[in-house]
Amino acid sequence: MLNGKGDVWVDIGQLFSLQGSLFLMILLGLFLKKTGIIDDNGVRCLTDLCMDVIIPCNTIKSCLVDFDTAEMQACWWILLVSVLMQFVGIILNHFLFNRFNEQQKKVLQYCTIVSNGAFLGNPVAEGIYGNIGLLYSSIFLIPQRMVIWSVGTSYFVSGETTDRKKVIRNVLTHPCLVAVYIGLLIMVTKVQLPEFMTLTIKSIGNCNSAITMMIVGTILANVKFSTIINKSTLFISLLRLVLLPMVAFGLSTVCGLEHAAAGVCVIMVGMPAGATAAIFAARYHSDAPFATKCVVLSTLLSMITIPIWCYLIG
Repeated sequence: MLNGKGDVWVDIGQLFSLQGSLFLMILLGLFLKKTGIIDDNGVRCLTDLCMDVIIPCNTIKSCLVDFDTAEMQACWWILLVSVLMQFVGIILNHFLFNRFNEQQKKVLQYCTIVSNGAFLGNPVAEGIYGNIGLLYSSIFLIPQRMVIWSVGTSYFVSGETTDRKKVIRNVLTHPCLVAVYIGLLIMVTKVQLPEFMTLTIKSIGNCNSAITMMIVGTILANVKFSTIINKSTLFISLLRLVLLPMVAFGLSTVCGLEHAAAGVCVIMVGMPAGATAAIFAARYHSDAPFATKCVVLSTLLSMITIPIWCYLIG
């Protein structure tokens, strides 16, 4: 926990540094695309590499955590709040975006249920609450990861084919969802992987933020900055950064979560739209520029809202 005013400003300063680092990665991707160092084929290769190798390794890496029996009860409550928040997002997606065209609707639905918690949430939770914050945030992300590679993927993949069985098969066998299966198995059985394998998974997984942000930057190269702020991107940013965290705070209070557990739940829900929205949109021929606008604007605004939430929580 934070112990004084100085600690508050130190942690907020670290938070701004982290967010600034992510934006530098985005700008690097934009520069590489603008200068032709990375062309369209290169973007597709990076996207495939990220989706099929890097993100799965990052998912398994997040599951390589040690449980303590004293923390187990809090973890179950956090898991419950996370599951409930995913249901809230899925329910909202059934009626909230019907007035949008099909391509933008997919993006907005995805952004509603998927935050940037994996890239930004874990470091923030760890910075505020220490190792227990990292553990709690990893637990909180489990339902989201399962939804990302099931319901979230189906928003985009369903338009690729009319064969429902093929859609279900493609979703369930997606490399990122297979990584969730493996990660959960490791957590439940507490099996110890060989050290060389653990180091390999962690090394590849650590590339996640850099590669993902650079991919977002390459997509942003085709977007006019003057068009980033509009009613649609402002709406999803308000939902993602203000309204959903308020719901999470209410659920945490009802469930009687202790201070650190409740704080992690609110912070993780209050993260900006997941950067994978732009990657999915590019991979499955949806509105990638619109997805990038949602990611960029919500990330920019989160530099204001996340410190406010951190301050309000304590």
